[in-house]
Amino acid sequence: MPRAVRTLDAAEHAAIGDDALLTASEPLVVKGLARDWPLVRRGLESAGAALDYVQQFDAGRPVTAYIADPATGGRFTYNADLTAMGFKRERAVLADCLDRLREAGDDPTAQHLYIGSTDIDSHLPGFAPENPLPLTSPLLDAHPPLASIWIGNRSIAPAHWDMSNNIAVCAVGRRRFTLFPPDQAANLYPGPLEPTPAGQVVSMVDFDAPDFTRHPGFRIALAAAQVAELEPGDVLVYPALWWHQVEALDPVNMLVNYWWNAAGDFMDSPMVTILHGFLSLRDRPLAEKQAWRALFDYYLFGPAEAAAAHLPDHARGPLAPLDPAIARRLRAQVSARLQR
Repeated sequence: MPRAVRTLDAAEHAAIGDDALLTASEPLVVKGLARDWPLVRRGLESAGAALDYVQQFDAGRPVTAYIADPATGGRFTYNADLTAMGFKRERAVLADCLDRLREAGDDPTAQHLYIGSTDIDSHLPGFAPENPLPLTSPLLDAHPPLASIWIGNRSIAPAHWDMSNNIAVCAVGRRRFTLFPPDQAANLYPGPLEPTPAGQVVSMVDFDAPDFTRHPGFRIALAAAQVAELEPGDVLVYPALWWHQVEALDPVNMLVNYWWNAAGDFMDSPMVTILHGFLSLRDRPLAEKQAWRALFDYYLFGPAEAAAAHLPDHARGPLAPLDPAIARRLRAQVSARLQR
């Protein structure tokens, strides 16, 4: 069964420091790190106080709201036969969504609603200075995170992965993260690549009622899983590409997260490589694919400098460290080849 994510108190956090926290190979929780945020304090007063606090920053920009019927149990995923989503997505006004959460309260017959990944700087100007990023590091100075807020009632985001590292602040209500290392992808039975519930492939396993006949590997995934039970003010940090199911457990929940990645902005998403791999590699004979794997290990998955170490600088071409100029040339070469 899943084990608990390692939780640090203030003294343990101070002992390891923020750099070690951000570069850890597994998830870590820092207990109460954001407890002094005004949003956290208002949420501990009442859900209404937290909603009022957020609304005062509303810039009036439209948001994306996800709405599901009570029968779904708040699980935002596909319908039973994968022909459509089991929920609605609509553009909405933040103030209207906050009113709907006020009206719904703890009514078990109310619709499940959440506002997904909303940029704080553009939608809630003035919020960030009062509720600042709770970690400091040269890593974050060099690669400023994207700060987003998630607001809703009880909901379940099925297990998925993100390509960036994550700093997740549980601000209002309780949340449960169930996390899996990247090597458990096959045992989580990913769904279709397109369409997806919210832009990212999700696990087809219902964690509340797993079908081990259809998904036998999920038992292996559970043995590798880690669970973080978060209270308001707790901060969860976890690496990129870790699968995570997120459950919002109270009538009003708010999470602020910071996505950051040490890769340059000029780099493409590795998903582009996977998609092109369907075109170029997947259906080749197995022996050929194994040979190509060796080349991928040499050029891509080993130390970045290894493939060019024996070459003089002037002869390295695309083997040299990637910069915006090399990225433009590579993108042009790839684009030209795809046009044939």
